[in-house]
Amino acid sequence: MAITAALVKELRERTGAGMMECKAALVEANGDIEAAIEAMRKSGQAKAAKKSGRTTAEGVVMIRIAEDGKQGVMVEINCETDFVAKDSNFLAFAEAVTVAALSSGVADAEALASQTLADGNTVDAAREALIAKIGENIQVRRLVRFDGAEGVLYSYRHGVRIGVLVELVAGDETLGRDIAMHIAASNPMCISADQVPAATLDKEREIFRAQALGSGKPEAIVEKMIEGRVRKFLEEVTLLGQPFVKNPDQTVAQLLKQAGAEVRRFMRLEVGEGIEKKVENFAEEVMAQVRGS
Repeated sequence: MAITAALVKELRERTGAGMMECKAALVEANGDIEAAIEAMRKSGQAKAAKKSGRTTAEGVVMIRIAEDGKQGVMVEINCETDFVAKDSNFLAFAEAVTVAALSSGVADAEALASQTLADGNTVDAAREALIAKIGENIQVRRLVRFDGAEGVLYSYRHGVRIGVLVELVAGDETLGRDIAMHIAASNPMCISADQVPAATLDKEREIFRAQALGSGKPEAIVEKMIEGRVRKFLEEVTLLGQPFVKNPDQTVAQLLKQAGAEVRRFMRLEVGEGIEKKVENFAEEVMAQVRGS
């Protein structure tokens, strides 16, 4: 069967693959476009497997909240480069995954992989097809879900790399967005001092004690120094203790009290946090090859 330009064009539109790849697939399938698509999907899955070990420390954080404000999701979707993170195909995939995350009710990224997107493909099948098309490893890394909110959920995204989901009881939309923005900027550990893990507090006390003892001051003074530093630490790491970013003369606790509002929970995601990025050194790589030859 003759491989026409129209046939190649149709296969490109249906698969998103390159022209030469489409033509080769059609030649191999003797012009059968369905057989070519199946072969390309298999090939794409093979490519995806080869790329699955690559570091994915770039990407986006996407957020979606239900119309009633009682349910929301935040999804981190990673790729290898900042260039791909801005690609329209990658962003469309990220948006589709986030829509599916909200509607499906699943609680984590592993369960999300088998959910169906609006186009009928599963999240994982669409991910593998996108890997074949773009040529980079892509991972749906994290999913945060807030269900059954007593208050209302609000969100804030700083660019595409940092996302915040917060539940606010009372207050209004402006306050909710301001609190979410503050969390994005200040990255508190938790809401209040009683939520700071005891192990974290003990570790900080040990550090402060070692610093204070080195000053040569009497024990009674040292204890006061330690308690003062612990209080300062708690102010720095808790949402309520932090100075509000838009008005540093006021703490977040004072802002909320003034509005008669309360933060019940929050989550902040930043793209790539906790992932060790491989730093490429081209000169060293060349020298290693020279020494090995």
